[in-house]
Amino acid sequence: MHLRNIHRYGYDFQKLTATHPELAKHLVQSPTGDVTINFSDAASILEFNTALLKHHYKIKYWRLPEGSLYPPIPGRADYIHHISDLVGKGEKKGLDIGCGASAIYPILGNNIYDWKMVGCDVIDESVAFAKKNTLKNDAIEIRHQVDRGNILKGVIREGENYDFTMCNPPFYASEEEAVKANMDKQRKLGTYEERRNFAGHAHELWCNGGEALFIKRMIKESVAFKNQVGWFTCLLSRKQNLKKPLKQLEKLGAESKVVVMTTGNKESRFVAWRFDV
Repeated sequence: MHLRNIHRYGYDFQKLTATHPELAKHLVQSPTGDVTINFSDAASILEFNTALLKHHYKIKYWRLPEGSLYPPIPGRADYIHHISDLVGKGEKKGLDIGCGASAIYPILGNNIYDWKMVGCDVIDESVAFAKKNTLKNDAIEIRHQVDRGNILKGVIREGENYDFTMCNPPFYASEEEAVKANMDKQRKLGTYEERRNFAGHAHELWCNGGEALFIKRMIKESVAFKNQVGWFTCLLSRKQNLKKPLKQLEKLGAESKVVVMTTGNKESRFVAWRFDV
């Protein structure tokens, strides 16, 4: 994890349960005798992340629609810290594209670095929950992207400027691809079941063309907003999806970089780009 990520030092489950008692029923003992949770159980993950938000970030209210994808707080915080390395210190304003019901990036960006944040989403329910989760924070604004054909257009308004944008797009191109990936993971873990056993609504998990087509569209749109945004960034879960967007950015004359992040045994990355204006 990033050196400034407070979660890199592990979790104090005694303090977490003191802050969020609902976590207690989900505690289990690891093979080594340590207290932990079952990280393959959606309910346990939800209470664990709620406890992290309450204990470390003093978030008093955080609710998600039933069946939602539960964002892992440590990994989300890592993205925030690496963006801070890009944009530097001081007052900053960021835009989270596809903030979801959790609005987790706007919440963490404001909490950790006191950034002003705008979050947007195309789903009515997600926008409603995100607004409730950020209701008492004047530094966070949630917007509804009413045109699913656009990513930035209709959200970034005339005269607005952002130091950065961030985005965690749906990984998969279809439900079938998402289910297959989950089944493959189960087989590797020895927990195979002939059913979907993972949380997340359709719009959170897959979109037409998956993340590869999404970042292609985002890069194309970003040209029109190059005078209003310092750094554009977008997560990519698959290393093999890097080549095409980097080539696309090179053709557009943009400066680009790939930032690699490691959380536990998981490696992820985001592409960052900006234009010489």
